[in-house]
Amino acid sequence: MDWKSLEPYPVVHDEKVRWSDTDGNQHVNNVAFSFFYEAGRATIVLETPNLLEPDCFFVIITTTIDFLGELHYPGTIQVANGIEKIGNSSMQLRQALFQNGRCASISYSTIAQVNTKTRSGHPLSASTRAYLESVKIRGTE
Repeated sequence: MDWKSLEPYPVVHDEKVRWSDTDGNQHVNNVAFSFFYEAGRATIVLETPNLLEPDCFFVIITTTIDFLGELHYPGTIQVANGIEKIGNSSMQLRQALFQNGRCASISYSTIAQVNTKTRSGHPLSASTRAYLESVKIRGTE
């Protein structure tokens, strides 16, 4: 799979680079990369109504960021997102950051649905699983 191409990612979200994202030399600070990824994850797991079961929330279990190139101010970042794998109570999300058609970073995260009362994993509903299937990385169906 070519993770450095927009092709496999079904959900692409645009984010504007802010001056505060930079190191003062018009290079986006590495810490800001995580904020762009957070905005991308939100388009999949937070902005979709009724995705969570009652009394549940999502938590990141693991996340990695591979830095492949620079991002610059001013400009817009394309945050590419897709579900790679769906588990019983979790999902694996693959993401990438692009600017001017060039991939600057790749990220991989595992997110779990956790019950607020038991503080442990809670199974994903059939409707949540169906939605996650609809935003799977192309080629992993």
